[in-house]
Amino acid sequence: MPFRRVKFVFKTERIKSPVIYELGHKFEIVTNIRRADIDSENGWVILELEGAVDEIERGLEWVREQGSEVQNLDGDILAG
Repeated sequence: MPFRRVKFVFKTERIKSPVIYELGHKFEIVTNIRRADIDSENGWVILELEGAVDEIERGLEWVREQGSEVQNLDGDILAG
């Protein structure tokens, strides 16, 4: 099954929202947290997402609609 590495950047108002949990339940996507840095004001998470390509795309669009930034990390040294 295909997978992608991405980075989510959360704004202050979204820090306490269960975005990753909801992503895995609303879409047929397996989430694997690789790294994260979150405090009370902002945060980021590096994830591996596994699922069908179109399902991952739909899920990432939903994350953007929730107010989080999504960065593609495929080929990035941080994704390792």
